[in-house]
Amino acid sequence: MTKAELIDAVLKETKEGITKKAATELVDATFTNIKKALKKDKKFAYPDFGTFTVKQRKARTGRNPQTGEEIKIKASKTVGFKPAPSLKNSL
Repeated sequence: MTKAELIDAVLKETKEGITKKAATELVDATFTNIKKALKKDKKFAYPDFGTFTVKQRKARTGRNPQTGEEIKIKASKTVGFKPAPSLKNSL
């Protein structure tokens, strides 16, 4: 699903018939607040959907696939997702 498809789905689900611009702002605000929560609390949970958490990746050694040369990969942060049981069961 693309962002445009998500906005169209939100438009169909709303009962008050909001405008497409308002639906776009709603979707953008939702994801902005999820990002803020991850940055501040390192966790965002939504019931019956799942939990997003910030995870640390350790520094490690990798290989350049073109040359086979060893390279150092820096430590980094990433986002993990654990689906809620109700979401897993609905798939």
